This record gives sequence, structure tokens and C-alpha cells, in this order.
Amino acid sequence: MRPCDLEKIREIVFHDLPVGQAERARVLLEGLEGLIVSGGPDGRRLLVRYSVCEYTLEGLETALSSQGFHLDNSLMSKLRRALAYFCENVQRSNVAADEPDIKSQQAFMKVYERHLHGDRDDTPEEWRSYK
Repeated sequence: MRPCDLEKIREIVFHDLPVGQAERARVLLEGLEGLIVSGGPDGRRLLVRYSVCEYTLEGLETALSSQGFHLDNSLMSKLRRALAYFCENVQRSNVAADEPDIKSQQAFMKVYERHLHGDRDDTPEEWRSYK
């Protein structure tokens, strides 16, 4: 089964030291609703599956870092991380742009009502029925 465009499967890579970070992070992240976490093959990685509407890789990694976890800072990890952060931020802003902005629509409707666009009859009501 292939995930939809907003559903992501990402890899979080931890630094070698301290040992056992990935397992501790897995236990911590498993408590989050809507997030599926599994351990990687080498004990330094976690695979996380989530919807971009609910979580972002940047948010997850920032939360882990604030809890004292050390992420891998190799050049390749930094590049992958930066690309994922950018793509997810763009997707989130695009999804938000697709949501109807009710206040803007209402303001547009009021402007349209007041705009002279030719489909309005300015004849007073009492003159319309005059024959």
C-alpha cells in the first residue's frame, strides 16, 4: 500500500552516543496519537509514519532535541533533513491555502454588493410600480 501525498514515512537518525537513544525515543514517540514508530535495523534509526497535517519531521526532531536526544549531524543527514523540512512546510502551507477563507469571501461579497457592475437597478421602488 502506497501512502497518500500527505502521509510521510521518515527516518530519524541519532548520533552514536549516548547508546540506546533510538529505543528511548521510540518509547517516547509511541505515546503520540496518529504517529506510527518502528525501530531501524542498526539501533540508531527510527522510522516514523505520520500525516503532514498533524506532524512534521522538524517538529518531531525539535521536540526530541529539546528532550536531550542527539541527532546525527553528518552532511548527508543535514541535507535530507533540510529537504524534508522544506517540502513538508510547503505542503502544509498549500493544504492551508486550499481551505476556504470565510472572512475573505465575506469581505469580497460585501465589496461586490457595493460595486457598480451594471446589474443593479437604481430606480426607486415606488417608481418601479408606477404605470
